[in-house]
Amino acid sequence: MSVFFTKAFNKIKNIEHTIYLNNKRKRLIHQNPTIISNNCVGGVISHDLGQQFRSPTVNLFFKASDYLKFVSNLHYYLELEVVEIESELPYPVGMLGDIKVFFMHYRSFSEAKGKWDERKKRIDYNNIYLMMTEIEDCNEDIMKQFDELPYKNKVLFTHLNYPKLGCSQYIKGFENESEMGIITDPKPSFWQRRYIDDYDYVSFLNQ
Repeated sequence: MSVFFTKAFNKIKNIEHTIYLNNKRKRLIHQNPTIISNNCVGGVISHDLGQQFRSPTVNLFFKASDYLKFVSNLHYYLELEVVEIESELPYPVGMLGDIKVFFMHYRSFSEAKGKWDERKKRIDYNNIYLMMTEIEDCNEDIMKQFDELPYKNKVLFTHLNYPKLGCSQYIKGFENESEMGIITDPKPSFWQRRYIDDYDYVSFLNQ
């Protein structure tokens, strides 16, 4: 394919993707949702929908067991100060009481803490949506406990189908893995789509 046709093709794909995102944004009824996620999913969805980040759980991740503790006692943990701990990882790590927070997309702890403190002030406790992905020490017991949490709006993204879990959402493409892969990554598709786009998260947020 010539350079000219490659550029023209990519331009068409970019235009289609812009229209695709605009249509999603037009469908969104409940503006400024607070998405509490255990990884980057909430931030990516908020960005795609043109929404302000109204949750501190952006550009970071928790282990599944810690995330479950976090959302089980949200007010308590959000009143605590996140403090830096030593780590051999190439990104800052903090402790929130007994919960470890991995700030994987931040250059420094001061930057991560600043964003955490800024965004937690924007939380709308009457407009909370939980999004959990089956990663990082997640097991069926943790998923069952998450399913039983007293939140009206919650979803659990899983790499296999778990029909007994009412909030589970099976995302295809990771059946041969031991857990869910990175669902914010592009999927093999003619158009620009992520794995998470297989789920109608706009309808979920409109509940």
